[in-house]
Parts: sequence; structure tokens; C-alpha cells
Amino acid sequence: MIITLTDAWKTAYPTASVGILAMRGAANPAVCPALETRKTALEAELRARFAGQTRADIKALPEFQAYAVYYKRFKKTYHVQLQLESVALQGKSIPSIAALVETMFMGELKNFLLTAVHDLDVVRPPVRIDVADGSETYITLNGQAQTLKPGDMFIADAVGVLSSISYGPDARTQVTAETRNVLFTVYAPEGITPETVRHHLEDMRDFVRLIAPDAEVPELRVYSCNS
Repeated sequence: MIITLTDAWKTAYPTASVGILAMRGAANPAVCPALETRKTALEAELRARFAGQTRADIKALPEFQAYAVYYKRFKKTYHVQLQLESVALQGKSIPSIAALVETMFMGELKNFLLTAVHDLDVVRPPVRIDVADGSETYITLNGQAQTLKPGDMFIADAVGVLSSISYGPDARTQVTAETRNVLFTVYAPEGITPETVRHHLEDMRDFVRLIAPDAEVPELRVYSCNS
């Protein structure tokens, strides 16, 4: 894949990073027994880790502090924090949707990093990591047209926006039951190290290989101003 960092992004977010994981030969079944087993184990791990803790304790974690600073600029809250609270503190289960989407949820809950998933075969290179000027518009997963706010990080291909931090992934490249090649992208604002992002990508790779053990990894890389 050809992936570029724009000068505008480097200037606006010199200490941020973006993780890219591309995998070929995956699958996206409605249910994967091996993944379900790992998902149940992860739920138990999270409840044990946060037993006796409060929402304030979760909010104080450095990863959530980093996202809180970013989202505050756009008058939003970080949804992964709320999802972690529901699983770890309220005993709810990770949603069962489709295997590749569940791997994304599992990775977010394990490592707290904002992740999007796309059908790699629909993505049209080159891919760029950019910062919005307020003119960019795309169709989000809810089917609505959304214009980006100036200053928001986003990722785009040759056709249009793939995702943004504030509004999530697009509808055009969403995974389906037929998806066999997949792209995960991870946004890491200031305060989250590239090493943390790489560890997260490796976890995502391992989750996907529970579904498709022979899936290949043509790209697993963290992009930053220093990469």
C-alpha cells in the first residue's frame, strides 16, 4: 500500500501516530467459535482487572486522558471509554455482529485505542493521513452525509474519506460477509506511544487469525512524523 502523511497533518499533530494493519485471506462469518471463546475470556479479564474500580478510575487511564483532550476540542466524548465501562463495570457483553467487526471491538476494549475496519478490496490507493479543513464530506455508517470539522484527523483514499476520529468509518468501504481482505486503521493522538499502537496492531492480527489462521499480513506499521 502507498500511504502518505500530509504536511498539514504533520504540522497539526507532530506527536500523534496512526497504525495500519492490512490482512489478506481473512473471513467475516457471522459467528466464529474460536473468536467467541477469546471474546468471553477478554470480558472476564476486563472485569477482573477493573473489579472494585469506578468510572473515574477508568477515565484516569492515560489512554483515555489522551483521547479526552482530543475530543474536548470537538465537544465530544470518547465512546470506547463508555463501552469499556459497560463491559468491565456493568457486566454487559461485547456485541455479536460479525467476526471482523468483533475483532475491532475486542482490540479497542483490550487496548483502549480508536480503531476502524474496512474492506481492503474497496479501498483505492493511495491512502493519506490528513487533517480536515472543514470542506470534506462523506457518508458515515449510519447512511448520513457528514462534513468534517476543521482540525479533525481523517484518513482518505483516492475516492474519499475512509474515516475520521470524530465521526468514525465510512459506509463505502465497510466490511461485509464477503470480505476476505481487510484494513484496520488506528488513531493515536498525543500521549499514546507508537509502541502502544504497534502492540495493538499485533493483537488485532492475532484476533483475525483466530478466524483465518493462514491470513497474511502485507502491512503492519505505525506512521508518525518520525517514522
